[in-house]
Amino acid sequence: MTDGEEGVQIPLDQLSDEALKAIVAEFVTRDGTEHTEASRKAEQVTALLRSGHAQVWYDAGSRTCNILNAP
Repeated sequence: MTDGEEGVQIPLDQLSDEALKAIVAEFVTRDGTEHTEASRKAEQVTALLRSGHAQVWYDAGSRTCNILNAP
């Protein structure tokens, strides 16, 4: 989140496997990543989330999810 944005952290245990997969897939393809590379990036991002090095945040203003480094 950037200054001025309000967000809510979403604990992974509150997301279904399907929802988490969709959030990660959308996140890794934002920059136009090719499908073959997207799969590898999705695995890396999921590992970061599960290890606690990254977090899922929901921005109410834009009604979108983002994945951020954990503090």
